[in-house]
Amino acid sequence: MHGLINTSIQCFLRDTYGEAVWSDVSLAVDLPFDGFEAMLVYDDALTWRVLEAASERLKKPVSMVLEDIGTYLVSHPNNEALRRLLRFAGLCYEDFLHSLDDLPDRTRLAVSDLNLPVLELRQHSGGRFSVTCHSRMPGFGHVLVGVLRAMADDYGALVTLEHMGVVQGIEKIEIYLVETAFSEGRSFELGARAG
Repeated sequence: MHGLINTSIQCFLRDTYGEAVWSDVSLAVDLPFDGFEAMLVYDDALTWRVLEAASERLKKPVSMVLEDIGTYLVSHPNNEALRRLLRFAGLCYEDFLHSLDDLPDRTRLAVSDLNLPVLELRQHSGGRFSVTCHSRMPGFGHVLVGVLRAMADDYGALVTLEHMGVVQGIEKIEIYLVETAFSEGRSFELGARAG
């Protein structure tokens, strides 16, 4: 697993629950180092042990921990750069949804060896969409649900999201866009302000 993913899990636990929770999780999996390095590659099994230990420590299912990580990636102040990258995808939530197919390629422009799952958006009638997630990392769809939910809040859209499960290694998420301008949303300016 790419170290950036493991570092994100570590930062999520520290930033959201505190250093003590991260320490408990790292002790539970017997990490031989203080923390993950973003540009290294780690064994996938280690990532899953960390997620399972976090699930046990937080008393939440792994799927919920993964969804919370997705929300954290967009909504926490430490991740403003990622939020800006995602917001750059469109003026409204529907534009953002239509940009999902390109997200793995855009990510590789920034981090060439980070391979995100292939995402495919389908638009159905009446504000309904579905996203399929082709990933070698089971559970990535739950992270995506958290990202999609946080981005809806960011845009001020009212949506319902449901992870529909996994069929032959493909996760499916159903999206119902109830209202595009439900609330004001967070401010966003194309150019970042200095200082």
